[in-house]
Amino acid sequence: MSKFAVEHVKRVHSVVHDRLGADRMGSGNRITRSWIRCLNEYQLNPDSCAEPEVVAPVELQERQERLADVQAVAKVEMANLYQQLAGSGYAIMLTDREGVLLNYFGDPAFTHAASRTGLMQGAVWSERVQGTNGMGTCLVERRPITVHQDEHYLSRNIGLSCAAAPIFDHGGELVGVLDASGESRLAQQHTLALVSMSVQMIENRVFLNQFRHDFILRFHNRPEFVGTLSEGAIALSITGTVLAASRAALSLLGYTHPAEIVGRDVCELFNITFPGLVDSSVRRAYHPVPIFEVRSNARFFAVIYQPVANSSARRLVRADSAQAQPAASALDALHLGDPAMRANVETAKRVMERNVAVVLLGETGSGKERFARAMHLSGSRATRPFVAINCASIPESLVESELFGYRAGAFTGASKEGQRGKLLQANGGTLFLDEIGDMPVALQARLLRVLEEREVVPLGGEAPVKLDIRLISATHCDLVQKIESGSFREDLYYRLQGVTFTLPPLRERLDRGALIRQLALEESDAGCPVEIDDSLLALLERQRWPGNLRQLRHLLRTMIALRESDRLTANDLPPEYRHSISNMAAADAPAAEPASASASPSAAAPGAKPGAGLNPFECAEREVLLQELKRHQWNLSGVARDLNISRNTLYRKLQRLNIEHPDKSLFH
Repeated sequence: MSKFAVEHVKRVHSVVHDRLGADRMGSGNRITRSWIRCLNEYQLNPDSCAEPEVVAPVELQERQERLADVQAVAKVEMANLYQQLAGSGYAIMLTDREGVLLNYFGDPAFTHAASRTGLMQGAVWSERVQGTNGMGTCLVERRPITVHQDEHYLSRNIGLSCAAAPIFDHGGELVGVLDASGESRLAQQHTLALVSMSVQMIENRVFLNQFRHDFILRFHNRPEFVGTLSEGAIALSITGTVLAASRAALSLLGYTHPAEIVGRDVCELFNITFPGLVDSSVRRAYHPVPIFEVRSNARFFAVIYQPVANSSARRLVRADSAQAQPAASALDALHLGDPAMRANVETAKRVMERNVAVVLLGETGSGKERFARAMHLSGSRATRPFVAINCASIPESLVESELFGYRAGAFTGASKEGQRGKLLQANGGTLFLDEIGDMPVALQARLLRVLEEREVVPLGGEAPVKLDIRLISATHCDLVQKIESGSFREDLYYRLQGVTFTLPPLRERLDRGALIRQLALEESDAGCPVEIDDSLLALLERQRWPGNLRQLRHLLRTMIALRESDRLTANDLPPEYRHSISNMAAADAPAAEPASASASPSAAAPGAKPGAGLNPFECAEREVLLQELKRHQWNLSGVARDLNISRNTLYRKLQRLNIEHPDKSLFH
């Protein structure tokens, strides 16, 4: 036994038996508690050289089959985690609740340690057998833990550094442990953070998969976090009874165990009925709706997803609803009678389960992301991630790291934890690349390679990770023209263009009136629908809507927020729009009334003022944009950020609306 091992054995006995030693480590220290168990309860010798205990192949297979659902999801996350830590000498391991190692992703640099310590499939890494170690002690402590080098109980394991986190099922039962072990000399807390994030992803995906044939309520106190790692999920029966809840859901609601809410009606948790919640989600095309928790009146944002392959449940719930809508899926909710949109929806249904690339064409604001999200929600990947990235809104220098991610220290200024790129975040689900035409040419080559090989290597990484993603791209540009100008790769264009959908602009949609009413309902508070007066509807239908659905939705959102009743009229228009409506009425008056005609901005002589030639709504949009520009002192980045649009979109608006800087010529 080496001198270092001898010193370690002495230290173990000193800590366990010597009160001063125990106090130095802290009497409540998890390592101290574990060492005491190992020596006094398990009767383990710190210098034991016994061969690692390994279960028989038949027993290993039985244990793997018992955790088949967890393993199916865990393998993907283990591969992602292994890829993030590749080259740092770590191995990623999954054990069951008894500490038997079921799966193993090993770094070649870790082979020596693995052979010495018994890190192999079937090996038993419980605390009783292997002493204090990441996997075994995590099972006892039931919380994330690091065990670094000489914190291990057995001297033969003191070269290891372990970070482990427990995996729980929807009933709160411990089912296994995910662990990252290596020979790093530094205790890296960020490794434990990565392991814990992977466990949360595993638990979420297992939950969504196990209850895919039931209704699933996904919620968070911030709408942008619905559908992300930190969301809460509650499974509901066809009558709205709680079947199960994820750990994140319990935490968000302030409960400690699923038994506290399982069996209760959803209306006992939130201030909304089950049919009302279903209808609100459908009316808003599966965008989060505000709901309030009954006990604390805390506000959450929620979406309820309907059962996969369980149409009878959907029909029963919709029949019980007083406000039932004809739409049966997120895709069906996209049209209300327009022939072009109906054709798009029917075609999308035929290809969404096929390995066919999709390109969405349409003007800015015409609903391309909404269409992509609806395809995702209507198919078998509905419970998997939907990740959207706008290629035009990210600085060119950051697009590559955003898409492909990077390892720790890959470049100056990189996060010490590294970053999972959007491609890996979308693994198993859907990646939506908006404004694909604005992707840098150099990056297009990497994307093409990823699509061809179905694997990705982050910046600074070495080991590729297999990808299973559905890719949907969108652009308002003419990609053929970009190919001719050399700004878009022709081979990537043909790889992306499996089927192309052209979304009609709002001004050309034949279901415009019904769509305006539908958007008003979607923007209404849950349980308090807002109606639109016929005269206001007529005015809104006649507009050109250069900003399409986005512009209309923002206007309706403002009107609903400022309304005096639940019936909107022209008087509820914001002041700048009300002024434009007045001018529009004057412009529509007979030509024999010169005073009225002269009141219309669009009637002014060409060149009379910058806003000449614009319709009333464009004039109103111009005034609002000018106010924003002045408020931001013409800082275009700040304006684009506040308006939630890209700088390219803002430049196009400035040019279209003839807005010029006080000290400069027109923007181009």
